[in-house]
Amino acid sequence: MIDHAALLQAGRHPDPSAILGCHGCGDRVLVRVFLPGARQVSLVGIGQPLPRLADTDLFEWEGPLDSLPAHYQLSWLDAGGNQHIAYDPYSFAPQLSLYDLHLFNEGRHVHVHRVLGAHPRVVDGIVGVLFAVWAPHAACASVAGDFNEWESRFHPLRRRGEVWELFVPGVSAGMRYRFDILGRETGERLNKIDPYGYGFERRPATASIVVDSIAYSWRDDLWMQRRRRLDWAKSPLSVYEVHLGSWQRDGTGVYLSYEELARRLVAYVSSLGFTHIELMPVTEHPLDASWGYQPTGYFAPTSRYGTADDFRRLVDCCHQAGIGVILDWVPGHFPKDAHALARFDGGHLYEYEDPARGEHRTWGTLVFDYNRNQVKNFLLASACFWLEECHLDGLRVDAVASMLYLDYARESGEWAPNPFGGNENLEAIAFLRELNEVIHRRYPGVLMIAEESTAWPLVTRPVWMGGLGFGMKWNMGWMHDILEYLSFDPALRRHHHDLLTFGLLYAFTENFMLPLSHDEVVHGKGSLLARMPGDRYQRFANLRLLYVYMWMYPGKKFLFMGNEFAQEREWDYDGVLDWELLRLPEHRGVQKLLRDLNDLYCSTASLYDQEFSQEGFEWLDCHDATQSVVVYLRRGGNNDQLAVVALNFAAVGRFGYRIGVPEPGVYKEVLNSDACCYGGSGLTNATRGDILAVSVFHMGQAYSLVVDLPPLAGVVFLSYQTRSIVD
Repeated sequence: MIDHAALLQAGRHPDPSAILGCHGCGDRVLVRVFLPGARQVSLVGIGQPLPRLADTDLFEWEGPLDSLPAHYQLSWLDAGGNQHIAYDPYSFAPQLSLYDLHLFNEGRHVHVHRVLGAHPRVVDGIVGVLFAVWAPHAACASVAGDFNEWESRFHPLRRRGEVWELFVPGVSAGMRYRFDILGRETGERLNKIDPYGYGFERRPATASIVVDSIAYSWRDDLWMQRRRRLDWAKSPLSVYEVHLGSWQRDGTGVYLSYEELARRLVAYVSSLGFTHIELMPVTEHPLDASWGYQPTGYFAPTSRYGTADDFRRLVDCCHQAGIGVILDWVPGHFPKDAHALARFDGGHLYEYEDPARGEHRTWGTLVFDYNRNQVKNFLLASACFWLEECHLDGLRVDAVASMLYLDYARESGEWAPNPFGGNENLEAIAFLRELNEVIHRRYPGVLMIAEESTAWPLVTRPVWMGGLGFGMKWNMGWMHDILEYLSFDPALRRHHHDLLTFGLLYAFTENFMLPLSHDEVVHGKGSLLARMPGDRYQRFANLRLLYVYMWMYPGKKFLFMGNEFAQEREWDYDGVLDWELLRLPEHRGVQKLLRDLNDLYCSTASLYDQEFSQEGFEWLDCHDATQSVVVYLRRGGNNDQLAVVALNFAAVGRFGYRIGVPEPGVYKEVLNSDACCYGGSGLTNATRGDILAVSVFHMGQAYSLVVDLPPLAGVVFLSYQTRSIVD
């Protein structure tokens, strides 16, 4: 015979609701109450204390059915003699609908975060919180928190298939809690945070926090309406990547709050002309040194900078300033922290059971099991949460390559092929396709960006074409090539000219974003400025040249914070950017160049509306390796102005340099990175004034210009009319 009292006393009862609460039998009713440490228990309105079962904390009362309300209150004295009154949670019926559970088990519940977790509710006029957790391997589960003195035996949860739930009256927003889970097979007792939690304590504390229903009053309706109509592929898009903790801090070295960032960061990014901010992961994470890439709270902005509504206010302010917000989102792996997702219910739940698939040994993290519907649903709901309930404008999906390949960062013998003998993770591929289909269908205008570093085909092509369905992919090849090329002494660059030109062979096979991210200024690589060769003047000139090349090259733009003013030190997540450098003219010059590049890019259709199309780009000369010069043409799709880009990567000027152009007319120099205002020497074409295209055949074109190209500089010309000029 089952000893229910002993199981409850030990916190091991698999079905507490079958014993506790109100159980009718004919015209009689039996009430059982389990209150560890209680000295005396009564039913409010009944009067006399409930009899205690010998040597237990289990109390019983039996009486007429009509003498007890549907939801009755308990009054008890604890061990210290303090009196408590509360509704019995076991007098409430199960709250989760069968439909919600069915959708979740099928992996199709995009709003499951509104069901699982901790959610304030009013049930039959009584205020409380519904707690629910997915733990199929658990022998039993309970919730402990501020509301029950962290005694998990007070509130064992009701099993609903693979989910455990309980409505606890009297719990309110702001209270801390954890789930206490007993592993069925191991007998291990686990103290876990809420995977679906909306709020967490600030690290190093890790408890989940009950957050009231999301009721932030957004003021970005115009932005959201415009976003739904916008064709971002044919619009300018330049992204400023930010690590919130090290961008700026207050005078005492303390993190800026979301509220303060809404003032400082938004104003700064707006002044530079970037169209979007990308936030390095702000999903809650316990370790600062992970930069957010080992998250534990997939539905909660980190508490380091404020509350979830404070974060929404930051996004709102960005939108009101005309700036989009992208989140760096991490669905490829998660940390092994014992309080979080790892072995969540005593078994391999969120991670693959096979260590050859379930662990990234290089990173010391675990891999999500994309074969489980509920795990896929967890990630899908997380993506929808950030886009829908935080109004984010896109997700940059981290480490896609690690998801696609079974042998990623694994040696021979450390992985097993898929059923077809290949190294593709078929389950992860299916998940990414479903993710992108759902997001694009539900949130028109949202950006889905893949950090994918291999030659995997069709990353940015629709799923119906066999693609992964992303909107954009980072062009890692371009980034590696240009940084390698610029590392060479200018006198030697003629021998590496292919590094400048090779990228155009595949530039239009995907929708590419050009990234100069945080990854390029850490782990001993140094800052971008420090990686440039030559003396101090040449390093700055090379950096300015890089930015002109990048902004005039086909592909959306992406730059990590600090690079816009030539940060000299390598990025330090535990410090702040060296803003004092802006007192120096050469650093202010680089910042002004970035501002002018963004302005030129955003105001010139030929530079953005065909960035993903071969028709938007034409080499005028890619063969002048001897002089280390490349010249190309950018054009729009509606007979827009032509943009002629000439880049001189040599340390000597090219004066009287002839450039072929396809159309006659006037061409004006609109940007020259050697201008004095950028910290250059001032060798510009200003003295030439309007440059007329003459009918001299050159570079395969019917007309040509004669211009001066300063050393280590990029020059941009725009056409302003079309009339034939004869030399």
